[in-house]
Amino acid sequence: MKLSVIVPAFDEEQALPAALAAAASLRSRGHEVIVVDGGSSDRTAELARAAADRVLAAPRGRARQMNAGAERARGDVLLFLHADTLLPADADRCIARALERGRDWGRFDVRIDGRSPALRWVAWLMNARSRLTGIATGDQAMFVRRDAFARAGGFPDVPLMEDLLLSRALGRASPPACLRERVTTSGRRWEERGVARTIVLMWWLRLRFFLGADPARLARSYDARR
Repeated sequence: MKLSVIVPAFDEEQALPAALAAAASLRSRGHEVIVVDGGSSDRTAELARAAADRVLAAPRGRARQMNAGAERARGDVLLFLHADTLLPADADRCIARALERGRDWGRFDVRIDGRSPALRWVAWLMNARSRLTGIATGDQAMFVRRDAFARAGGFPDVPLMEDLLLSRALGRASPPACLRERVTTSGRRWEERGVARTIVLMWWLRLRFFLGADPARLARSYDARR
């Protein structure tokens, strides 16, 4: 199995180096790391070139950037990683075991790094919800066989909820592998906006999404409330 780790980034010079350092062990075992920059104005691309196999440019938007990375990837398994999320050192072995059991895609459990004790409960709820619904979020480092990703049509070109939509498409063919091994993601967005306020906002947006709201309209609401 060759793994392609695809990292969409925009003005992530503070967080990106740690994510790439955590993925260095994968590169040493022959996997590749691709950073897709969405037009950063800081040193994101410069830092990425020092620690990734390839740095691509794409129009800003997480779905567009991840699709651009997938198009250029050489691996037969794609892993989509947020720029502020750290993989476990044996992520490739964890994924291989999951795929050997016949699954086409999956995700890791997540741990949220931050000062607030409430973030532990946020992570627990995210992981439990994912197991219950079969829906994965980008924070959980989704992975998928390349051919299954192609059959699903890749990430829909929407500004928000692209991970939920891809989960739906993939879930119609195969349930996800919900790995107990954890990735560690930054709690910065929860702590900057307030943990309780962010939880309420995200659940409200997801409810509206499942009731049929336009993702573009939800993205505008998300930006305005942020």
